[in-house]
Amino acid sequence: MKILNQHQIEQKIRRLAIQILEQNYDEPEVILAGINNNGFAFAGLLLQHLQQLSSIRFTLTRIRLNPAQPVAHPITTELPAEYFSGKVVIIVDDVANTGRTVFYACQPLMQVLPKKVEVAVLVDRKHKFFPMYADYVGISLNTTLMEDIDVQIREVEEWAVYLQ
Repeated sequence: MKILNQHQIEQKIRRLAIQILEQNYDEPEVILAGINNNGFAFAGLLLQHLQQLSSIRFTLTRIRLNPAQPVAHPITTELPAEYFSGKVVIIVDDVANTGRTVFYACQPLMQVLPKKVEVAVLVDRKHKFFPMYADYVGISLNTTLMEDIDVQIREVEEWAVYLQ
């Protein structure tokens, strides 16, 4: 079942960009750290809107981790850990489910002291097992644990979010 179409996703991105700017209007730089592929793609879409709306410097980077086995493989960032020190970092993902992926995505940031760490997601599910909550949410869904959310924003003709 389609939950969001391309127009609705674009509206969500625009609204999230405005919310991010409202909370960080006085910052000289904000780092958008997208998780893996879809999180990074979503961060890139947010970046486009943020740059249209503000002269704040936004830096886009990727956090790589294995969501299924986050402790079995190294968690890496494209930027050195020291770069995050004293800066606002927004961890971006397409879907927040149990909170585990975002929890482990914070690991590289624990080596330094960022000014602030926030979370932005397109879809937030209410199955938190870890103490991680999104500051910026496109849509919040109460689903069963057996259902899956499929976010299609990369290499497709039309963006969409499906509940399966």
